[in-house]
Amino acid sequence: MLKRGSLSRRGFLQRSLAGLTAAGLPVWYAHELIAAEEKKEAEKKPRDANSRLNVGIIGIDNKVRRSVALYHEARKLNSPGKNDVVTFTSLCDVDASHLKNGQEMLKKDGFETKGYADYRELLQSKDVDAVLIAVPDQWHALIAVEAMKRGKDVYGEKPLTLTIDEGKKMVAAQKKTNRVFQTGSQQRTEMGGKFRLAVEVVRAGRLGKVGRIECRIGANPKSGPIAKAPVPEGLNWDMWLGPCPKVDYLFETRGKQDFTNCHYEYRWWYEYSGGKMTDWGAHHLDIAQWALDMDGNGPVEVEGHGEEPAKEPNAYNCHPTFEVTYTYASGAKVVAVSHDQKKDKRFTDNKYGNGVIIEGEGGKWLFVSRSTIEASDPKMLSEPLPKDFKPLYPTRPVSHMANFVECVHSRELPICPVTVGHSSVVVCHIGTIATRLGKKLRWDPLKQEFLGDAEANKMLSREMRSPWKLEV
Repeated sequence: MLKRGSLSRRGFLQRSLAGLTAAGLPVWYAHELIAAEEKKEAEKKPRDANSRLNVGIIGIDNKVRRSVALYHEARKLNSPGKNDVVTFTSLCDVDASHLKNGQEMLKKDGFETKGYADYRELLQSKDVDAVLIAVPDQWHALIAVEAMKRGKDVYGEKPLTLTIDEGKKMVAAQKKTNRVFQTGSQQRTEMGGKFRLAVEVVRAGRLGKVGRIECRIGANPKSGPIAKAPVPEGLNWDMWLGPCPKVDYLFETRGKQDFTNCHYEYRWWYEYSGGKMTDWGAHHLDIAQWALDMDGNGPVEVEGHGEEPAKEPNAYNCHPTFEVTYTYASGAKVVAVSHDQKKDKRFTDNKYGNGVIIEGEGGKWLFVSRSTIEASDPKMLSEPLPKDFKPLYPTRPVSHMANFVECVHSRELPICPVTVGHSSVVVCHIGTIATRLGKKLRWDPLKQEFLGDAEANKMLSREMRSPWKLEV
């Protein structure tokens, strides 16, 4: 968030404006961001201690981890000497060392928390109003649905689900319970508003009809066979696996690199995730959907291919490299690629890798990443949007967490509700399915099923290991 601190209003504005324009944003857009924050501050009503949001975190540690980043974002909402907007009452993790580290970290910040090894016990607590869920993908739907059924509002990390069927049930649970649900697709709010600016420029028609969007999301690592290892003391491996098949714990250190089927590296196993297609794809394909005005919708065709994954047992099995092409009813193509193509002569410094390239008519293009935004014609960005341009969202949040907390109080839809998070991750999932099958598939985005392909449709869901069931 833009924070004024002890600066005068003029100093605050000047410093904020300089910071935003240095990040590549045009002056007019930086002014809009600052004006939106100023308006929000002016309209903010003081809250008493009874309106404080009690939060539980499911999936925690004290190291670089998404839950820790979310925790610090939420802490920024509190002002010294005033009633806290949020407080943290409970933490949960199946790894006792992570739970201990998390509790010690929060205690240093003044939060005394109850620790749980089972998320179901945390969700029964009356001291929890909302939860932040940052756990491996196979757990997202089970925990989120149970949380909503227990009356908790949810901030759920991306990718929203492990399967498309899980996403349907999460959407149904939110509709049934009417809980506030924010998907952790923070590119819609943060990074200086670059991605929202890019989408607004596209939706305003400055590129003409969009013909192609390329999402550069990076390659998946390779591991070779990883040795079986004793389960670390304090890690409930059976609970970590949850609904997934029972397998051995794997861990091996080579040089400075750890290889495992647990914690961060679970991303490179199709059993628990979808590799970069659901990791970075959940971010950049979400932006492609937003730019094409396809939230709640999607492509009608998908074709994927890639480098064959490891066939040896106990090795990372996501396709190391891949290219997935989606075709939309409008004729637009969205391509998710693992290669960076850094030497692109269209860009001024030829260093752009991870990011989104949107191509329109007459050679027009726009590139946006977390660090920069650039267009074939600088005027696309430098000139303000027409006054009659319809906003993409009623307000202009600059913090995804702040938007979630505000919507918990107002009961309005956050900028990335569960319906949007679901439709975006569906695109990721059908891309993974097409790549794994190595063929072109027709897709019905409204019925959310493949047309005429029983083999592909079987991959829309997975059987859960007993006793786990996802019931709305």
